[in-house]
Amino acid sequence: MRKERVGFAVCGSFCTHGQMLKALERLTALYETVIPIVSETAAFTDTRFGTSEDLLEKLEDLTGRDVLCDIPSVEPIGPKKLLDVLVIAPATGNTIAKLANGIADTAVTMAAKSHLRNGRPVVLAVSTNDGLAAGARNIGELLARKHYYFVPFGQDSAETKPCSLVADFERLPETVDAALRGEQIQPILL
Repeated sequence: MRKERVGFAVCGSFCTHGQMLKALERLTALYETVIPIVSETAAFTDTRFGTSEDLLEKLEDLTGRDVLCDIPSVEPIGPKKLLDVLVIAPATGNTIAKLANGIADTAVTMAAKSHLRNGRPVVLAVSTNDGLAAGARNIGELLARKHYYFVPFGQDSAETKPCSLVADFERLPETVDAALRGEQIQPILL
């Protein structure tokens, strides 16, 4: 098993949580240390896709670790250099906008801010209904920044949701591997 320490941060976009859990399972088979982090929205919101309690339980079962779900628990990530790479999957339009504008008011955005202080990679698995509308500028901003790497993404359902983008969660492990080498896998756009 690989020794690099992976932070795995989960945001809303509840419809992609099934894909996210499969990707997380693949990462836990590859990496010895995977630390789960959850946004406050994902940690405390029950939806038609499942309960927050069930989500937290699955994350803890897969990683063998307690879920970090508040700002005080994730702030030490940077000062203590706890991670080699931080994955945000799914990365919602809201989270991407906050990262693009330097806002750190959730467990996930604070984890990213704290982690980035060490110049280490952040991997984003986009999942947003406005990625080709209002959210496009924020995705573009992060594409141009150092230390951000994207899981390849494309239109979710061009016929019914023409502005929606979603990452190919199957490609998350290879994106993490490339990001640890300082490389963006290609093509980004599917």
